[in-house]
Amino acid sequence: MGFILGSAIATSLGKGFLAIRKSGHLCVKTHSQDYTDYSGREKAMEVRTDVLKAGVRVLIVDQWVETGGTMKAAIKLVEQQGAVVVGVAAVCIENSEGGHWIRERYKHSHCVPSHLQPQFDQQSLQSFKAFQSIESL
Repeated sequence: MGFILGSAIATSLGKGFLAIRKSGHLCVKTHSQDYTDYSGREKAMEVRTDVLKAGVRVLIVDQWVETGGTMKAAIKLVEQQGAVVVGVAAVCIENSEGGHWIRERYKHSHCVPSHLQPQFDQQSLQSFKAFQSIESL
């Protein structure tokens, strides 16, 4: 979903879009970066080698930053090619170790109001508890 959000933001800003994808999803020559995802699984992500150049300014967009592993890998891929990460945007950046790492080092923006942040961090929104499951209807 991050690439859908990223492409929409790029279009609205009139800027280019470059997908950073999980390993094996791009059909061109790539740079790869290993990372550990939110469930503890070792994975790799890739970015094409022919787009990012020294000094290019990049906003990295993803839907959710839980542990920060995916975002850190994306940042490394961008910075290893000499480009500059000017910010991180997400629907939610959790108050995890990885979330704090991103907040301390990069401009960032997310959509979660501060009074709801603890519920997002626990991945349990109180307002959802009012909904009945289909099975109980």
